[in-house]
Amino acid sequence: MNALTYIAIAACVVLAAAVIVLLLKRQAGTRKAAEAEEQARIILERAREDGEKIKREAAIEAREKDLARQNELETQNREKQRKINETERRLLSKEENLERRFQSIERKERDFTQKERKLAQKEKDLEAEEAKIAETLQRSVQELERISGMTQDEAKAMLIKKIEDEARLEAIGTVRRIEDEAREKAAVSSREIITNAIQRSAAEHIVETTVSVVDLPSDDMKGRIIGREGRNIRALEMATGVDIIVDDTPEAVILSSFDPIRRELARLSIQKLVTDGRIHPARIEDIVESVKADLEQKIKQEGESAVLELKVRDIHPELIKLLGKLKYRTSYGQNVLQHTKEVAMLAAMMAREIGLDTNVALRAGLLHDIGKAVDRDVEGTHTELGVELAKKYGESEKVVQAIASHHRDVDFPSIEAVLVQAADTLSAARPGARRELLETYIQRLEKLEEIASSFEGVSKAFALQAGREIRIIVEALKVSDDRAALLAKETAAKIKAELDYPGQIKVTVIREMRAVEYAR
Repeated sequence: MNALTYIAIAACVVLAAAVIVLLLKRQAGTRKAAEAEEQARIILERAREDGEKIKREAAIEAREKDLARQNELETQNREKQRKINETERRLLSKEENLERRFQSIERKERDFTQKERKLAQKEKDLEAEEAKIAETLQRSVQELERISGMTQDEAKAMLIKKIEDEARLEAIGTVRRIEDEAREKAAVSSREIITNAIQRSAAEHIVETTVSVVDLPSDDMKGRIIGREGRNIRALEMATGVDIIVDDTPEAVILSSFDPIRRELARLSIQKLVTDGRIHPARIEDIVESVKADLEQKIKQEGESAVLELKVRDIHPELIKLLGKLKYRTSYGQNVLQHTKEVAMLAAMMAREIGLDTNVALRAGLLHDIGKAVDRDVEGTHTELGVELAKKYGESEKVVQAIASHHRDVDFPSIEAVLVQAADTLSAARPGARRELLETYIQRLEKLEEIASSFEGVSKAFALQAGREIRIIVEALKVSDDRAALLAKETAAKIKAELDYPGQIKVTVIREMRAVEYAR
């Protein structure tokens, strides 16, 4: 507020006091006039004092604000003056720089003008020299044409043809020499690479058969394994799908089956039963289930061991489990897991020797036959199944393509794929590595089981006695006794129509009805 405002307020206060005095006089009457006048005088005095005080304060506040505003204006003026001075200094500096640049440009322009005049003079001199040379060349050409009896174009054509013929002959000779050297070096290098790879990965080869021998502590154990009226041995054969042969061989029984996993399951189960000592059908079923779980764990460990041995990283756990299954799969008698490890090592070594991607060759070699772990359960060739599995579990496109081409079903997509196919051939071609008759024999057993399992109501089917017998276990609730007899005839007729085999095949259909109750 300014001084006028304070004065106005003081006047209002005085007026209010006067009004109050009048009111007091009117109300109090003449009796209290003196008292009212005194009070009014006191009020007026106080009002004057307050007004004077307010005016003084207003004047002081106004002077302080004026001083603050003057200081602020002076500060702003000084800042503006400083900025103006700074701008003037920069402009002077830029003006000096422009002046120096202008002088430099003028000097360069003078130099350029001088050089341009010199170049123009040299160009004229060169034109004169070229004219002289052209005239001299023309006279020389005319003289040569007169001496040789040919025109300039004819001489050029002859010279070019002669040069082309000489260059062609020289190029052909060079190409032949390079090709011969390349063939010679390639033959030597390839022999060295393959020989070194085979030597460094030399692995043992054992052609696996379809029988296993289980040693027993004594001949008395044979009788316990057979059981009363053969119930124990029948329970073992039904639970494992393996034909158990008890003959005159001392302290041993023979397990016959084309499926190595079944034979291993039966072998471990018998060993565990012999150790346990309690041999009866119920215990046999418990032991077989327990061994089956242990065997699955062992299969996983076999896959992990193969991956660790080859130092392959980031393999999906399902692929590791399938690799372990290959431990119990054979191809022409050759163990497939051993074969895949060897192919991986051979392919990786050859890739390293010729500077290719070792990791792709190693992974593709290890997984090239992964489809054989599931080809008995899923429709399709092992190559197609292997490609699907590799794609499903995140293998790279190069590895998938190498798997797809390892039997030349498709064109080779890369050099690594060629190395995998070569390593596969090398591993299979080693003397003693494979036996073709065994593979054909196993395929016949697989076909035999497939035919038996194709009928409705069949629970399990096992080829036994080296393919001379097929045992079919049917579901009792779906197949009656009469239907079981008919099923045996139909199976025999289908085997005769679809399968080639020596001798005869015995078809046995087993229908078992069990009633189970618990006493509590």
